[in-house]
Amino acid sequence: MKKTALYCVMVVICLLTAGTLFAVENDVKETPACKFCGMDRDMFSHSRMLIEYSDGTKMGTCSLHCSAVDLALNLDKTPKMIQVGDYGTKGLINAETAFWVIGGKKPGVMTKNAKWAFAQKADAEEYVKENGGRLASFDEALEAAYKDLAADTKMIREKRKMMKMKMGHNH
Repeated sequence: MKKTALYCVMVVICLLTAGTLFAVENDVKETPACKFCGMDRDMFSHSRMLIEYSDGTKMGTCSLHCSAVDLALNLDKTPKMIQVGDYGTKGLINAETAFWVIGGKKPGVMTKNAKWAFAQKADAEEYVKENGGRLASFDEALEAAYKDLAADTKMIREKRKMMKMKMGHNH
């Protein structure tokens, strides 16, 4: 009886894991690149986001930075679901109930001031111990993204300008 119960638990875990991996592949297949910056969402699966609005439209981005842009551009749309890649597992999780870490020594995606999401509080706390930063809610992380937007946009423009110059394009 115990072996049967253990077997059933293992099957459920495998199915849940497969379901998460399928969802990861599916959202990246639907939107392989971020609309705003062109970054590969699979490469940035640990920070990617997926917003589903109440009208049924979806937006896949590479990061909270680009999702903040989309949310600002779509003020008349109501987000039905906002998901984010778990920093550790890369599986999509509910962004609004995730444990966020703002800051730390690792550079963020599209931002100097990193913002990472974790499904488990213990994982977020471990990240803070190892890399610095502070625990935050989704609302705090989103507010930080908006506050950082001007500096981040300037940083991104300067990086792209330098890349063009290195490639021999002077415009």
